[in-house]
Formats: sequence, C-alpha cells, structure tokens
Amino acid sequence: MTIRTAVIGLGIMGRRMAEHMGHHPDFVVATLWDPDPTACDAARAVAPEAVLAGSASEAMADVDLVYLACPPVPRKAYALEAAAAGKAIFLEKPLGVDIDESRGLVAELEAAGVPAAVNFTQAAGAALTDLQRSIEEGALGALCGIDIIVTYRAWPRAWQKDADWLRFAAEGGMTREVISHFLFLSERVLGPLELSWAHAEYPDDKLCETHVAARLVNRDGLPVSIFGSVGGAQPDRQEVTVKGEKASRRISEFSIDTVSTGGDFTPTSAAPPDDRASSLKAQLSDMARLMAGKPTRLASPQEALRVQTLIEGILAGGGARR
Repeated sequence: MTIRTAVIGLGIMGRRMAEHMGHHPDFVVATLWDPDPTACDAARAVAPEAVLAGSASEAMADVDLVYLACPPVPRKAYALEAAAAGKAIFLEKPLGVDIDESRGLVAELEAAGVPAAVNFTQAAGAALTDLQRSIEEGALGALCGIDIIVTYRAWPRAWQKDADWLRFAAEGGMTREVISHFLFLSERVLGPLELSWAHAEYPDDKLCETHVAARLVNRDGLPVSIFGSVGGAQPDRQEVTVKGEKASRRISEFSIDTVSTGGDFTPTSAAPPDDRASSLKAQLSDMARLMAGKPTRLASPQEALRVQTLIEGILAGGGARR
C-alpha cells in the first residue's frame, strides 16, 4: 500500500524529506503546506505532483501520514490534530522546547494509539545498526564511554540560513539540532543517561548558544562527554566516538563509520555513494514498517522526550529550562 503523506513545514528538512519520499516505493507526497509562499514554491520543484494545500488542516485531511518539519513550538498542535484524525505522525526533532508541553504531547499520542516516531536520522542507519551489532558481539570489549564533538565556523550553517529561527535561543541552536542526534545514539548504546554538569554560553539573551560543554553518565557510571563551539576558520566537525577497551568506533558527519584499535581510525566498510539518501531511505522504510505494525528502529516519542529533557538541561547549564 502506498502511504499518502502530508508534509507540513517546507524548509530544508521538509523539502529534503519530500524529495526522498518521491524516490521511495512505499510513499507518495500527496499534500504540502507552509505559511511561507517562497518555501511552497521551492517545495513544488521537488514534489510537483503534490497538492499545495491552503492550510495545515486541509493538507492533513486525506492522507495516511503527517510529516511535521515545522519549528518546534507549533509542532504539538499539528501533531495532536493529526492524531485526533487517526493519522500516523513522523515528527522532526527536537520533540519540543518546553518539557511539560512535550510530556503532555507524548501522553496524548500514546492515548490516541496512532503510529508515531521522531526523525533522529541515525536510528535506522547502517552506522548505528552495525555499531550495536559489534557491541553485542563483543568486538569493542567493555565500553568506556562516549565523546561527542561538534564545531562550526558559523551557526546556522550556510544551507540552514533560510530557517532563521535556528539562530535564536527560543527554539534553535546546535545543541538541539545536532547534539540531540548524538545523545539519542548514546542512550541507544549506553541506556538512560543523567546530566552530571553542563555549561552553555550565549552571546546575548536572544541568540542561541555558541559554546557548550557537558558530562552525562549512565547507570553504570560510564560517561558521555560533550564539547561544542561556534567560530573560527575551520571545517564543520560532527562526530561521536564510542570507546571500548578492545576497539572504538567513530561516526562522523552522521554516517561515516570508522574503527580504531589504538591507531588511526579507518573505515569499517565502503561508504555508500550518497550517505544522506541511504539514511533517509532507511528511516522511511522503518516508518513503513511502523505503520504496518512491525518492529522498527525509529525513535519513539518517549525516547525523544528523554533526549529533549537532557538537551534542555544542558542549555540551562545543568538545570531544567522552562
């Protein structure tokens, strides 16, 4: 069965997902909506057969799945409207920015009983899947912890600048947008984490963080160390290293998988010709499985809530941000 999908929010992520749904045999983009006419015009270029709806409600009326790529604050209302109509829901991360609001969203989605998942892009990808298999087989030996490092010359990055909200502390920032992915991976590997300490620096009371450092631990005391910064002439760096006594695995740029037994990190396998396309295809295939009632590797809303709670604690410097 082809899954008729409404894409709500037509910034870079919405357009990217619409494009890749068009290449996936299980999906068709039926409707599109965004309040920005320019974003709508850009989306028509990647999904020319889709109907451009006059409102979010109109876009959601006659579909099986609602994909929400709008900013975090309006996402809850759209998700609950879709759930009330019995639609499956695929949400972009972060789940939200207010923990109580997101806790209520998760509870209402569970009560509605609709298929729902959050798009942490590594969830169904080959790198995390193979990493978990290697850990289970003992290839890494006893785990020692995880290091997360992200550095950017500027934030938002050039390809994100149309999403102006990403530069403001209210909803944006690298910690929510990027480090959240790696904390999701960390909890998949180490189990539930608790925040030990955190420090975030902001240039003023409106713009998002430019520097962040944090330490989290799992139930066995294994640490997750985070370092993030913005500024300086440098290439972007996005990496998470899972450290083991026998071997360590480093995933860079979300999907470049390498291994070290003490020397330089070397590739674990040949990289696919288009890492992003492979990752999105895997995410969509698992979304189709979820809608068919089959097991899936996608992030559940409850997992996304755990990540959000950690992220907001980091941004508040160790306390919960409201």
